[in-house]
Amino acid sequence: MSIIDVKNLKKTFNRREVLKGITFSVEKGEVFGFLGPNGAGKTTTMRCILGLLRPTEGEALVFGESLAAKDGTRGRVGVLLDKNGVSDTLSARENLEYYARLYGVPDPVGRATEILEFTGLTERQDSLVGTFSTGMKRKLGLGRAILHDPEVLFLDEPSAGLDPEAQRMVRDLILDLSRKEGMTVFVNSHNLDEIQRVCSKVAILHQGKVRAFDTVEHLRGGREGTHLRVVLSDPASAERAVAVLGTVPGTGGLSREGETVSATFAGESAAEIVRALVTAGCGIEEVTRERRSLEEIYLAAVRQAEGSA
Repeated sequence: MSIIDVKNLKKTFNRREVLKGITFSVEKGEVFGFLGPNGAGKTTTMRCILGLLRPTEGEALVFGESLAAKDGTRGRVGVLLDKNGVSDTLSARENLEYYARLYGVPDPVGRATEILEFTGLTERQDSLVGTFSTGMKRKLGLGRAILHDPEVLFLDEPSAGLDPEAQRMVRDLILDLSRKEGMTVFVNSHNLDEIQRVCSKVAILHQGKVRAFDTVEHLRGGREGTHLRVVLSDPASAERAVAVLGTVPGTGGLSREGETVSATFAGESAAEIVRALVTAGCGIEEVTRERRSLEEIYLAAVRQAEGSA
């Protein structure tokens, strides 16, 4: 079931086309990564989805409705933008209780206690937020965004400016929201490592267009996503090995360096590759199967887009 549907979305600012007809969807319970460099249009897309910007063309729907037109639907959504939305002059508990009352949460005190425990801030609940580290403030901001128990959560660069330990804390919270709470999470980020660690599906945005859209696993294991490296026991058979691999269906990107032969292949053909080499009399010393990282997929998509442009 699609929770978010973006269809042919276009947005123009002063004759400059920022979004050029993008389309994607996010299913219930997914942690979805919207990936792209700064200035690619990620935040513009999210603001259109949230109803904060009006699209030039196309539509962006949440639960099948426009958030710009439906007050009730907005109540089912949580948002954490670049600012944490908490006051430095209030304690962590005071911030959460204030927003809980603002959101109409039935038991503000009890819900604030739950969020403090969930975010690991119970020991600092009475401390002024102005004394918090950047990571602690981000965690509190995330807690504020989920106070009213939304069904879908939008996060804009959730780990921006955080040290590695704080980044890990935020990643763990995102995963807990998805796995334990069943929440759908939409993450805007240019942090490739963060997206690969937490997201089940991604869209790569570059120059206003979606260049790739699929599950992380499928992107990494697709036609050009899996890499096989074969070290032969006899370097003299390397040339024959390259010729043999060229006959295996689904295999491409062949290369040779000394006694090592490399190829990319479709997900199910690794066994066929090894079998073909053995049948041809190629002695195998070592076989290593690797998949491209999300960084490699991202860079390939960007280069392809820039090459076509």
